This record gives sequence, structure tokens and C-alpha cells, in this order.
Amino acid sequence: MSEQSTQPKPHPVVPFLKIPDEGSPYLEAIKCGSCGAIYLADRMACGKCATRGGFAPLRLSNKGSIYSYCIVQRSFPGVEVPYISAIVDLEGGGTIKGNLIGAEPDPAKISFGMPVDVVFKDALGRKDREGNSYLSYFFQPRA
Repeated sequence: MSEQSTQPKPHPVVPFLKIPDEGSPYLEAIKCGSCGAIYLADRMACGKCATRGGFAPLRLSNKGSIYSYCIVQRSFPGVEVPYISAIVDLEGGGTIKGNLIGAEPDPAKISFGMPVDVVFKDALGRKDREGNSYLSYFFQPRA
């Protein structure tokens, strides 16, 4: 008989972050069956070709490259600055926004096209009212 973990599974911070009972977390999008456009949220029709329905789930890659980034110097109270907000083009399709970690917030050390990996970590210690933790995704420079 195997022991069950007493720790509850963390909540995903966004609906497209999937946390399976077995295996590693991943990001999931939907792909239009007509034109191949990729979206992170459910929709009734494709914004690119206007086809209704016909979407299929698509597991997104954990590898990508920086398309754009911004070093944030001012934010809401309680949010540590500076941090790097980035838009990443994922291998195999899909573009996603998130924070770049493990890199100095210095434009001389970040480049467009820089290869990154998607990593999954605790959402900066955030908890819900019952004390359950959240899992988030981040980007980090590829080693």
C-alpha cells in the first residue's frame, strides 16, 4: 500500500496551467483545427479565420525564446522590484507572457531571442484563505 501525501496539491494561478495527479505540470492551449491558431483561453470562434468550434487541446513546449521584455521598476505595494516581465515565443507554437527569473534586471544581460525554459514554482508564497498554496510558471535562461 502506497502512502498518500498529506500535502494538498497547489492551485494553478491560471486556468491554462495544468497540474496532473501523475507527472509534471504543463501549460495547455487550444489550437484551431482549420488554421492552426493557438489560444490560451477557451473561445467559441477563431479570431484568425472565424471558424466556429473545432479546437483541440495542445500541450505547450517548455522551451522558448524571448520576443520582448520590460524591466519593471515600480509596482503595487508588496511587489518586489525590479523584476523582468517577458513575452516568450514557445517552440512548436504559442506565445505567452510571464516573469523571467534567474537573470539580472540589466538590459546588457538580456537579449531578444535569448533561449529560456518554462519552470514551475510556488507563486511567491501566495496562499488562499484556507492556506492552500498556488503554483505558477516562470521563465529562466536556458543553461
